Amino acid sequence: MSATVDWFSLAIWSLAGTWALVIGTLILMYWQTRSAQRLNSANAVIGLRERFDGPRMLAARRHLSERLLSLSHDDIASMEVATFFELVGTLTHRGILDRDLVWEAFGTWASAYYWAMRNPVDLVGKLREALSDPLVFHEFEWLDRTIAEVDTLRLGPAATSANTAELSKQFLEREIRLGSI
Repeated sequence: MSATVDWFSLAIWSLAGTWALVIGTLILMYWQTRSAQRLNSANAVIGLRERFDGPRMLAARRHLSERLLSLSHDDIASMEVATFFELVGTLTHRGILDRDLVWEAFGTWASAYYWAMRNPVDLVGKLREALSDPLVFHEFEWLDRTIAEVDTLRLGPAATSANTAELSKQFLEREIRLGSI
C-alpha cells in the first residue's frame, strides 16, 4: 500500500506556516524596537536629570530664580535654564523622550520657570520681540502646555486652577537655596 502525497495541500500549509512565521517575526521586531525606544528614552531622561542637578545648572537655576523673584529681569545673565527646557521640549515633542517620564522628572520645574518667565514681565515675549523671532522658546512653551495637559489627566481639573503665582513664588524661593542644603 503506497501513500500518495497531496502536494497542493502541503504547499498551502507550507505557505501558511511561512506567513505565520513572517508575521510573528515582525511582531517580535516591533516589540523589541518599542522596548529599546522606551529604554533609550528613560536613559536620556535620567541623563538630562543628572545634568539638571549638576553644579553648573544648579548655579544657573539659583541665578535665574533670584533674578525672577527680585524682578531684576534686565540682570539675567544666562538663559541656560530656559534653553535646557527648550531642548527637553524639542526632544519630547518629536517623540524621542516619553511625555510621562518628562512630566515625572521635570514637570514642576518646567511649569514654575515658564510661568515666572512670563509673569509679571513677559521675558519670553521680550526676547521674541528683541530678536524678531516668534519661535524663541516655542518648544519650552509647548512643554509647559503638555505638562499642564498631563497634570489635568493625572490630577484632575483642579490641578490647573491652583494659585500659579503663589506656587511659582514658593518654588523659586526653594530654588534660591540650591547648593546650601
